[in-house]
Amino acid sequence: MNSNQHRVIGFWRGWSIAVGCAIGSGIFMMPTILAPYGMLGFFGWLIAGLGSILVALTMAQLVIRMPKTGGPYVYVNEALGSFSGFIIAWTYWIACISAIAGISIAFVGYLGFFIPKISDSPILSLIASLLLVWAVVLLNIKSIENSSRFQLISTLLKLLPLLLIIFLGASNLTVSNLPEFNPTSLHPLSLLGTVTTLVMWSFIGIETATVPADNVINPQETIPKVLIASVLTILTIYILVSFAIALIVPAKELIDSTAPFALAASKILGSTGGTLITIGALVSTLGSLNANTLTAGNLSLAAARDGLLPAKFISLTKSGTPIFTYLLSGTFVSILLMLNYTKGIINAFVFMAMLSTLSTLIAYAFCAIAELKFVHTNKKSQQKKYAFLISFGTFLYAIFAIWGAGIEMIMYSIILIFIGTPIYLFKTEL
Repeated sequence: MNSNQHRVIGFWRGWSIAVGCAIGSGIFMMPTILAPYGMLGFFGWLIAGLGSILVALTMAQLVIRMPKTGGPYVYVNEALGSFSGFIIAWTYWIACISAIAGISIAFVGYLGFFIPKISDSPILSLIASLLLVWAVVLLNIKSIENSSRFQLISTLLKLLPLLLIIFLGASNLTVSNLPEFNPTSLHPLSLLGTVTTLVMWSFIGIETATVPADNVINPQETIPKVLIASVLTILTIYILVSFAIALIVPAKELIDSTAPFALAASKILGSTGGTLITIGALVSTLGSLNANTLTAGNLSLAAARDGLLPAKFISLTKSGTPIFTYLLSGTFVSILLMLNYTKGIINAFVFMAMLSTLSTLIAYAFCAIAELKFVHTNKKSQQKKYAFLISFGTFLYAIFAIWGAGIEMIMYSIILIFIGTPIYLFKTEL
């Protein structure tokens, strides 16, 4: 299957997968989610950005060692054994599933700008989310080339509204709109931990460029370049956009908004601006949804090939796409959506974002441990010291962000790991 003719992802398509997966619902909903935390909350962008750079550097080192489909799962499985590999495959798959659910909720939130009845009705919101999820699942089942081509186009389009907001913020500075430094009763360190985990949702996805390695042209050179370029692109845009929104819209208005970018554009350009930004947000979230769906399919396919999941996961279509895992992913997303839509759009989105982020952070921590083990076997050199510092820094950052998620979300993740364990133990009988 994975001959050269199937390697259709080059630098720009790889960049579009990573950037497209990261720049999606996160940044378009984050102004509302961060509004209660004041100016101190902005420091979460810097901490998460620096942590994401460490993650990208660690992943770049790992992909050079093992340019195989599966990304984080492959590295952990090779370094720490099959059970650790299964835990990461399972938790990272949960991260993708949660992300798909969260992104579809964000899409519906912005769709409500055009059709208010959808935002006001939990039933209509749920139906719209389910239709969106299954349309993207079917796109990925049809062809990975169509999916990656769509990803490149949607990523380029999604940058336009972000650039527009940056321009509007720079040309309409209203410093009095900036929030208090810390309007909460939280200790600054606790606040930073919580905000960093929330903000990390907007960076989650950079590692997806490592997952479809079998479909990447010259993966050992292409993927490390994609990772570094993606993080720098994302970090620069996020910092500029966040300050632009804060300068345009007062925090008390952001807190209740399900479409903060549209609100900001409407204040400067009226309904036309809100319409343009909303269209951009819809395209952006759609691209992110597609990237996460693509990743979920390739990750479980890699785990199944290594015997860690039932053989059914290897079922492929004529075009080489893993149909069973895509259908299963769509089903699980549908269940999550039905269980959580009673929370309301914002609360349901925050829950999905935190669950996805925490699951991915667990994968980051394990990847850092895997790289530390590989580094330990290297000969003494400056490169070895550099690799050790990078991977150890990634581990510390992941632990800090996991702590910031809070005990409730950590317990959810532990329960989900326990739920997956029987699949590993009885995989040959399933």
